[in-house]
Amino acid sequence: MSTPTAGPTGKSTAMVAPKAAPAKASPQKATAKMHRRSRSGCFTCRLRRKKCDEGKIQCKACKHLGLKCEYKRPMWWSNNEQRKQQKETIKNIIKRTKLSEKTTQIGTSSAETPPGLSHSLPTSATYSEATARTRAPSIDSQQSSGYDFNQPLSYDYHDYHPHIVSPHYESSPHYQPFPATPYEVDIKTERQMFVNEIPTRRDSTISTFSTYQPPPPQTTLPSFPEDDWINQQIYDTGDMFSGTEEGLDFDFFDFSHGTPQASQQAFIQVDDCDRPLLDHFIDNVLRLIFPILEVNQHGSARSEVVLPALESNRCYLHCCLSVSAIHLKSTRGLQGQQIDSDIMRHRVATVTELCAALNHDTNHLQILEATLGMIFFQCAVGRPGDALPDIPWHSHFEAATSLVRKLELPHAMIHDDTARIHPPFNMTLASWIDILGATMRGRSPQFADTYREKNQSGSTSGLCELMGCEDSMMYLISEIACLDALKANNGVTDMQLCQLIGSLGKSLDTTEVPPESLTWPYSSTGAIRPKQLSRNMTSVFRLAARIYLCSLVPHQSKDEPTMQVLVERFTASLQLIPHGPDGFDRSIVWPLLIAGSQSTAKSSFRQALNGRIASLGEHAEFGSFGRMVRLLQEVWCQSEEVDRAGSRQDVHWRDVMQQKGWDFLLI
Repeated sequence: MSTPTAGPTGKSTAMVAPKAAPAKASPQKATAKMHRRSRSGCFTCRLRRKKCDEGKIQCKACKHLGLKCEYKRPMWWSNNEQRKQQKETIKNIIKRTKLSEKTTQIGTSSAETPPGLSHSLPTSATYSEATARTRAPSIDSQQSSGYDFNQPLSYDYHDYHPHIVSPHYESSPHYQPFPATPYEVDIKTERQMFVNEIPTRRDSTISTFSTYQPPPPQTTLPSFPEDDWINQQIYDTGDMFSGTEEGLDFDFFDFSHGTPQASQQAFIQVDDCDRPLLDHFIDNVLRLIFPILEVNQHGSARSEVVLPALESNRCYLHCCLSVSAIHLKSTRGLQGQQIDSDIMRHRVATVTELCAALNHDTNHLQILEATLGMIFFQCAVGRPGDALPDIPWHSHFEAATSLVRKLELPHAMIHDDTARIHPPFNMTLASWIDILGATMRGRSPQFADTYREKNQSGSTSGLCELMGCEDSMMYLISEIACLDALKANNGVTDMQLCQLIGSLGKSLDTTEVPPESLTWPYSSTGAIRPKQLSRNMTSVFRLAARIYLCSLVPHQSKDEPTMQVLVERFTASLQLIPHGPDGFDRSIVWPLLIAGSQSTAKSSFRQALNGRIASLGEHAEFGSFGRMVRLLQEVWCQSEEVDRAGSRQDVHWRDVMQQKGWDFLLI
């Protein structure tokens, strides 16, 4: 029997005898519960000693954890040491998957309830709702037994401070709300990328955003004579708010692979022998291809352009592997038949699949994507003296031009401009190659009419966001290229040529910006300011366009004072372009070529270029930058020989390329 006793609160409690422990199951019942283990489960679940539902193509456990589900006996199964290594690999993958799920959940909750930017008095409402609802009622409380902990929470400031009366400022005629204080925020973004469940790169960038807006012109600001020394100390410390940046559109382009995916994992099928080439491309080559796009939309070059194409486009994959082998050969100094075989094997595979796809007249978007990759990616790798056989870039671009017309991309850019907020990425890249590539060959751009209409309507093609130079400036360079081709074909008289040059010069004048708007593109905290970088690069391209335009004047010489003044102004503008391996010298190859070809031995340009070459180090020897330097050196050498011979004839860089058999695309 149990004896009632009084508890400390006056309530009655009872001492209850413990229940008897359950009897052990009989041996027969234990035997009946045993079951025969399945031998047809996947080897991953068998290694983990987990139950497998034997689902095809993947079991649920492997699919949920992001593991490779293998029903065919793997190589590591028969080796104990390899089994241990595989088990550790699986553990690491599971940890990453769980961590990724946890991070996603945290990100979702924080997105729904962003933290406030203002401070308030701490109240019970400051604490989480989940904590408030899960507290157990106290036994000592007389009111807790009747309280419903599941009712919605409501808080009133006056419940905690009933003696404080808040004045109604809004009703007072003397009340004037103060504007919010401008602030500047540095946002750090970190990205971890996985390829076939293997971590490959971890990138970190900082972007600066500011709410400060300078006062309108001719605005009278209040003055405080007695505090002049304070104003001097505060506001004369330089451009305090020079980091002001407009908001960036992180979904600016219409990528060919649809809406960007949140996951950064990519599953690329590649042969084991080509795995090192793929890893080298992702780790070392990919960051060289779209540096300006990476600044404007961090990570989009990888996640929205390259990685989806590597997964779904075999022709594009072979193109990237060939480019990777070229970069590996030039940077590591590899020599021999093996590396050359890798280059040619993937180069031939790319061309073969391109031709097959063109013959079937299908998958036009994928073909265009791979063709543009074959043209543009070559600009980031290789040395000037690479002697392996290859198809000229302009032959590839003829095929790309046909595909662009077949897809009606120019028509879409012109007639659907009001509805098309995001320009097609492939058309933007093709336009950049078209405009600057036309200057390399002395011909008109293929889509010059499209650029002319875009310029007249003032609409964008995405060139600034992709490459750094404003669209209007690139449209004018297209017009200068048309004039260059017209002059080469004797299509105009000297008088007409001078009139057209003057007209284009006035158009360039309309794009000029105040000198004070050109400042260093990094903020005081070291964060890159994309809009400022674009303004600086546009200034460099503008001066190069002026030099290019002046070179078309009949009987014009590089020794003319007007030309040398332009070259000196160009050299000064280079000071606002960051240099070195992490700089943007490789994004201004075309302007450097145009200005360098008109420089003299006494010009400060050559000294500035040598300084940038030294800052780049070994990177100055590769890609379009290395080819540009090699071409300029040859132009200068031949110019000195002409000067010693007493001739005033200028040496044109296109003539030197033709003499040497160089078919460079210096963009």
